[in-house]
Amino acid sequence: MANTRYYLLDSDVFITAKNLYYAFDLCPGFWQSLIYYHGEGRIHSVDRIRSELLAGRKTEDLVQWVKNDLPPGFFLDTYGEEVMSAYSEVMLWAQRNPQYFERAKAKFATEADGWLVAYASVHDAIVVTNEQPRPQSRNRVLLPDVCAQFKVIYKNIFFVLKDLGIRFDWAGAS
Repeated sequence: MANTRYYLLDSDVFITAKNLYYAFDLCPGFWQSLIYYHGEGRIHSVDRIRSELLAGRKTEDLVQWVKNDLPPGFFLDTYGEEVMSAYSEVMLWAQRNPQYFERAKAKFATEADGWLVAYASVHDAIVVTNEQPRPQSRNRVLLPDVCAQFKVIYKNIFFVLKDLGIRFDWAGAS
């Protein structure tokens, strides 16, 4: 039976896709597929990720896409009581964890990663990130390691594309 959970995309998925393998002018189908599968209830992100993405230059194509093309509801609200409570647990874990340097904890506290894990844990969603686990890391609190700590499933964007059956076909020379 196919997985019916939905995916929550980390900002690095959008940024890496834009900068590398799915640039807007190279692979518009990638961006269209995100919108399509959002409409099917399978792909979302959270409001804190939206804020990170909109922090870019106002003329940047990703910023414009987020502002103008994504449908309302793509970025889910993290202000619910359950999510805020779960976020507090994530932050306490990170801040009390002696493994991480103070600068790593401080940086983690300013990013959306903790919100993604909190939202996913409350709503049984799957986090999508390009980050790789590094359980021994001291310099950075990595999203896959936080997911593992809170028993949240995480995958990369290629898994998602395969799971949803998304294909990008060559359209021929123009």
